[in-house]
Amino acid sequence: MAQQPLLNGNTPVSVKVKPADISGSEGLIREMLKKHKTPFMLIRKGTLEKQFNRFRKAFPEVTPYYAIKANPHPKIVKFFAELGASFDVASAAEMKLVLKQGVKPSRIIFANTIKSKEDLVTARRRRVRLMTFDNEPELYKIAESYPGAHVLLRIRVANRGSVVQLSLKFGAEPDQAVYLLRKAQNLGLAPKGVSFHVGSQSTNVENYLQALEITANIFKEAKENDMPLQIVDLGGGFPIQHFDNEIGINFERMAAQIRKQMKTLFSKNVKFIAEPGRFFVGPAGVLVVQVIGRAFRDNKNFYYLNDGVYQDFSGMVFDHCKYEFKTLRRGQKYMSALAGPTCDSLDTLSTNEELPELFVGDVIYVKNIGAYSCASAVANFNGFEPAKIILV
Repeated sequence: MAQQPLLNGNTPVSVKVKPADISGSEGLIREMLKKHKTPFMLIRKGTLEKQFNRFRKAFPEVTPYYAIKANPHPKIVKFFAELGASFDVASAAEMKLVLKQGVKPSRIIFANTIKSKEDLVTARRRRVRLMTFDNEPELYKIAESYPGAHVLLRIRVANRGSVVQLSLKFGAEPDQAVYLLRKAQNLGLAPKGVSFHVGSQSTNVENYLQALEITANIFKEAKENDMPLQIVDLGGGFPIQHFDNEIGINFERMAAQIRKQMKTLFSKNVKFIAEPGRFFVGPAGVLVVQVIGRAFRDNKNFYYLNDGVYQDFSGMVFDHCKYEFKTLRRGQKYMSALAGPTCDSLDTLSTNEELPELFVGDVIYVKNIGAYSCASAVANFNGFEPAKIILV
């Protein structure tokens, strides 16, 4: 028999352990429960490295800029820096965080199309020269605050099939591209290329293929107007599995199709970059929580956990994400509901999970939750803090 640690003064609950459970994620979870209070999130460095290497193997000619918005924990940033990654930042605060880990300014892109003057001044002082834009007023702001900055025009492209459709908020119309790039040049900036984003968690490879075709046409038109471009930014959106048996996601197959389009449409002297976030850090995360209360409501077991949508399940609200809930306890499964610890009824995680009967102190864990979880959590709502991050 193995016991769960004490939680908020509750009596520890015994859990029957099968020998097969002492391996993989569950074995690691049990070891960590001996040392740490829940909630905690395990970030597996081996998985971070695996995802980084998968990307480099699938896209050998593409320089990855880790989008730290996915998970900006300093140790994660430093780990990717040691692997040789570059970085995508969206603010001066993120910029300073990355630079603090010893990353050179030349390995950073300021990939927010709307930037405050103060953040632009910080970029100039810290010599972070490469950045994106998607509108004419932004160019005037950049030219005033950072003369000579290198700029990529972000264009609007199709986001069909993506979980989060970013083209609703960002991207210039492609037929305005050459005008805007020329405007940048006339304002003393250095137009370097084109950026796009097909939307987050995109499983439709056609979005990438069409975006590359549109970008190639812009490159051709710019060259005809004596304004040769050098960089194509593929953005992010590369999908991951959130459920063990999830189908329809094959990153390597998507990458092969994208690479073929890149080679067909662009010359060898064009530089390709990308901004993976979820793909790098999502599969590395395992969130471990515990049951702090139980009830019987609407003819089903109703379990209250010590983490919810205001904390590390924030991706369910902000990222439209769904997760697979697992438990260390075995037995007959029943229709169950899960809710977070706050006093807000929005803090309900699921009303139709099949789970064994659980007791106060029992553990629930979720894999593939390293991205857009703790990063978008609300600090201390109702006094509940996000999970402690532990790199293992």
